[in-house]
Amino acid sequence: MAEFKIEIADADVVRVLTAVASNYNRPEKVIINDEEVDNPETVAQFANRMVREYLAENVKAYEIRLAKQQAASSVDTSVTINDPAV
Repeated sequence: MAEFKIEIADADVVRVLTAVASNYNRPEKVIINDEEVDNPETVAQFANRMVREYLAENVKAYEIRLAKQQAASSVDTSVTINDPAV
């Protein structure tokens, strides 16, 4: 399997992770077994998951758009409609 890596400057790691967590609404608390607890998914794990989901959703959107374009290009959409009053 291929790897896709990014590097974030040490000075920016907290800023980047905090921004992703905030922009993607990471909850500080979650419900587990009917009890509210601190989120067991770390901010770094959350950001990693959001980036992976973002990439997957982009592939999905691209491939759906491409399939629609290909399907539309092979369909005859012409219609003959006459006005019998003319």
